[in-house]
Amino acid sequence: MSITTQPLPLQHGTWILDPLHCTVEFAARHMAISKVRGRFHEFDATVVVGESLEASSLTARVDMSSVDTDNPDRDAHLRNSDFFHVDRHPEMTFRSTSIVSTGDTTYGVIGDMTINGVTRRERLDVVFHGTETFPGDGSHHAGFEATATINRTDYGIDFNVPLAAGGFVISDRIGIELDIQLVAPQGAIDR
Repeated sequence: MSITTQPLPLQHGTWILDPLHCTVEFAARHMAISKVRGRFHEFDATVVVGESLEASSLTARVDMSSVDTDNPDRDAHLRNSDFFHVDRHPEMTFRSTSIVSTGDTTYGVIGDMTINGVTRRERLDVVFHGTETFPGDGSHHAGFEATATINRTDYGIDFNVPLAAGGFVISDRIGIELDIQLVAPQGAIDR
């Protein structure tokens, strides 16, 4: 895999999240036989596009109390001290430390992720899907998809229940999937 430092193919400036066209989702293996999926409804992010990748950055924030797995009892359990402990740690944050190009439309975004009061270095694998002008208001948008896999126990989230045949109910590995649409600075156009 080649790594380059070419600039992002976007107008310089601060791009903001279009929350109506974004998803922040996760998946955990349940009893080693299926996946439970969830999402967060409240989140925000900004991408600062500079002259180079080194001058570009990403910051993101997720409201952990907005978790939704389509099961109110499970969601309440996720909010308590066994998992997210939202009374003490209401947000998950990510701040990039470097962005590298790994292909024509792919990037690695390395940064500091904080969950449950613990900060660790993680990597997001990002695919850039291009830009388009929104016909409703003429604003310029860019689309990205990002994935990562983290270990929840690294963040002190280690609640589990043993299975009779061995193993545990909840996997330690958690998949993260983001579908992100950003809105360009006022008057931005393709570079």
